Amino acid sequence: MMRLAYLDSCIVIYLIEKVDPFSEQTRRFLARNGDAVLFVSPLVRLEVIVKPLRDSAAQLVADYEDFLAAQNWLGIDDSIFDRACQLRARHGLKTPDALHLATALHHGCTEFWTNDDRLRVAAGGMSVDVLSG
Repeated sequence: MMRLAYLDSCIVIYLIEKVDPFSEQTRRFLARNGDAVLFVSPLVRLEVIVKPLRDSAAQLVADYEDFLAAQNWLGIDDSIFDRACQLRARHGLKTPDALHLATALHHGCTEFWTNDDRLRVAAGGMSVDVLSG
């Protein structure tokens, strides 16, 4: 079965920035799981790009854009917002987290890679803790 993995924004940050000790652990995890097809959404881009833009960190913006351009993109439509409402109500998720999970579920991702405890619980069996995996 093909592994379809949605990347939570924190995972993308760990891959692109030097966030000790998370960055090295995340890179090792990715190397061990090279068979997974990786997915992101416009929400991931929004979450990871804002701070480098605010800080005028042009190289970091370019690094993010290069990484994201190489990934598979999933759109977010009204039905995903509806599902995010349900997830937010049921699990007490923050709005962006509910949108990430709803996007992954809607598009049939089999795995949700995160380091967020609340998201791991809400994602259930599709959750993959990158830092302990």
